[in-house]
Amino acid sequence: MIHIVGGGLAGTEAAWQAAALGVRVVLHEMRPVRPTAVHKTDRLAELVCSNSLRGDKLDNAVGLLKEEMRRLGSLVMRAADASRVPAGAALAVDRERFAQAITDAIHGNPLITVTREEVPRVPADPAMYPLVIATGPLTSETLSADIAALVGGDHLYFYDAISPIVLAETIDMPRVFRASRWDRSLAPGEADGDYLNCPMTKEEYEAFHDAVTSAESATVHDFDKEKFFEGCLPIEVMAHRGRDTLRFGPMKPVGLVDPRTGRAPYAVVQLRQDNLAGDHFSLVGFQTQLKWGEQARVLKMIPGLEHAEFVRFGMVHRNTYINGPTVLRETWQTKARPDLFFAGQISGVEGYVESAASGLIAGRNAAALVRGEEPRVPPRTTAIGALAYYVSHADPRNYQPTNITFGIMAAPLDSQALAQGKPARRTGKLERKTALAERALRDLDEWINFETSSITSA
Repeated sequence: MIHIVGGGLAGTEAAWQAAALGVRVVLHEMRPVRPTAVHKTDRLAELVCSNSLRGDKLDNAVGLLKEEMRRLGSLVMRAADASRVPAGAALAVDRERFAQAITDAIHGNPLITVTREEVPRVPADPAMYPLVIATGPLTSETLSADIAALVGGDHLYFYDAISPIVLAETIDMPRVFRASRWDRSLAPGEADGDYLNCPMTKEEYEAFHDAVTSAESATVHDFDKEKFFEGCLPIEVMAHRGRDTLRFGPMKPVGLVDPRTGRAPYAVVQLRQDNLAGDHFSLVGFQTQLKWGEQARVLKMIPGLEHAEFVRFGMVHRNTYINGPTVLRETWQTKARPDLFFAGQISGVEGYVESAASGLIAGRNAAALVRGEEPRVPPRTTAIGALAYYVSHADPRNYQPTNITFGIMAAPLDSQALAQGKPARRTGKLERKTALAERALRDLDEWINFETSSITSA
């Protein structure tokens, strides 16, 4: 039997994978006994920051990671595919259906027992091991302090922010247009696009920028030492970096043409469908820590949102993570104790998909210990293997959680050619990414076949 602390994406994926290998699991989730500042329900794997799992094409590293997870029997991907909503080339889900699908699957698995209780400290009881800690970015203060004592000064944190959500019926539809960048819709040619786009003129953008930079932020402890994840910066932090930073970030107009003018807008705010009913839309890339009253004032300056009703305002919360390279092995085991695993954002990855992927490997490897087998990780040529290698081998002196990228995957194809004494062939970015993805899936299939044959022979 293994124990898992945390019922988020990493914890539920770890539980599912271990149970698939015939190992009993006890999954400890503190909600609703102990609520958090951002969760709204008692469902497992509740999404709070966004409903998007990002790109879903193989020329995108996170799209490749998702396909690898599908081939490894991922519960998170099964639930995501069953609850997806239109989002262009990205995979976005209906939050409620997604969380309910995972909750139902976990509770319906006879090898998994869910206990609703807080685990306030790293357990001392040997019967709790192998143990996977997957408590996520909102780890309780007591457990966080205990983890800090366990890993010493390598226990770190950063701040994360959540995007606002608006009620669809309050959007001024004549002022917006529906389109996906470069027409990359879920069903190209069958619809006008998956996003609602609020176009801005130069004058409207500059007035909005001035309002954002002068608005009052919410008071958060330690903001004098703010450390935000670069991939999820609040809009006001970006705006303070320069007048055009937003226009080259979440408000970039590239790939979009306003049908009323026949031209790309000067800037644009995109709204993404947040549920299958289509009555909620989230502001894409608009994480913010502004006070709620300020959000209502500033965001209503966006064309089409002048009379918008906000279902949820943006907010900021503290994410906790460890310095992976000093603490973890590639197998997501701790270096100090092989039967203790970390998974999810607390392990030093960023993103829903990456968190679930770490749980997938941690769950398999915790089960391997119970079965008397050696923990293993897919090769570095795969996205999931590259992520594990990065977390355990990156420079610990300036460590920050990472999303999956092609840049951290092993042995680029040109490097392989040069190592074999062959001339490197010039390729375009798309061709190169496609080749890396094809190689990754071939290597993963070989690894899966080897693992399956090993389990069968055992």
